[in-house]
Amino acid sequence: MTGQLIVSISGIEARTQADAEQFCAQLDARDVPVSLLVAPRLGADYRLDRDLDTVDWLVRRRAAGAAIVLHGFDEAATKKRRGEFATLPAHEANLRLLGADRIMEHLGLRTRLFAAPGWNVSPGTVRALPRNGFRLLAGLHGVTDLVVDHTARARVIGVGAGFLTAPWWCRMVVATSDRIAHRGGVVRLSVGARQLAKPGIAVAMLNAVDTALGYGCLPEVYRWPPAPVDIASELSA
Repeated sequence: MTGQLIVSISGIEARTQADAEQFCAQLDARDVPVSLLVAPRLGADYRLDRDLDTVDWLVRRRAAGAAIVLHGFDEAATKKRRGEFATLPAHEANLRLLGADRIMEHLGLRTRLFAAPGWNVSPGTVRALPRNGFRLLAGLHGVTDLVVDHTARARVIGVGAGFLTAPWWCRMVVATSDRIAHRGGVVRLSVGARQLAKPGIAVAMLNAVDTALGYGCLPEVYRWPPAPVDIASELSA
């Protein structure tokens, strides 16, 4: 069975762009495209529409084959230890999606792909996404085609941005990637851009990438329609 490999980076902004760019260069050398998880607002003082250098980099990366995935709207408006869209009712999720979509369209980064901060989404958010034109939801335990309402099971494993960052956890990410790739599953790797300045984390993520490639996993990005997944691989994921 041939598996897949999807690598995503979140938390991209002015202070993390250089590290993200360096990591992307390492992926480019391996012919691995990247999914860039982008939010219009990060923290109390960051607005993507005021950071035109990062916007330009994102636009260029997408033109080169990267996927842009909406990754929330306003991190500062979220309670600590709770993902922005984890508990929202449909009405509030709708308002945040509308706001984020307008900003992304203005910046030339509009996307029909969505992954919530923390990867957890409320039932209300799931209802609101297709109403706002979104076609793909990348969740914690699977990737859902919102048009046909089908979820391909494959959980995210990662470092930072809601995941642990300890050395033992990085080793676990590599070992889990090996196990999933060995049985032909979908290896979904995620890393927070804020963690990429730490050499050990970047190395661990690249080791996980190389492990998956070593088993013949096909590099992919989040996209709609989703890349076909082997049924047997999906059931074993």
